[in-house]
Amino acid sequence: MKRIVFLLGGCSLVLMTAGAFAAEVTNADSKTVNLVIVENGNRSDLPLAPGASETICADGCFLTAPNGDHIGLTGNETVEISGGAAVVK
Repeated sequence: MKRIVFLLGGCSLVLMTAGAFAAEVTNADSKTVNLVIVENGNRSDLPLAPGASETICADGCFLTAPNGDHIGLTGNETVEISGGAAVVK
């Protein structure tokens, strides 16, 4: 019985950490930029002030940069907005 409880607890921990990834996006431009994010079929606009950072896309998403580029993110990237373009690191 203890093995089953331990195994279930371990499975729960793996499932909880699997969703713990998220992309970090930073605006390196001197003006506020507007990012369009589509995650799980839901579209949202994210205004990002100069120098600001946000955590996005916990379950993966599509990001539209200010220059119109469409980027697919899995949720573990670092993204910098520079010159209106998204640079994925």
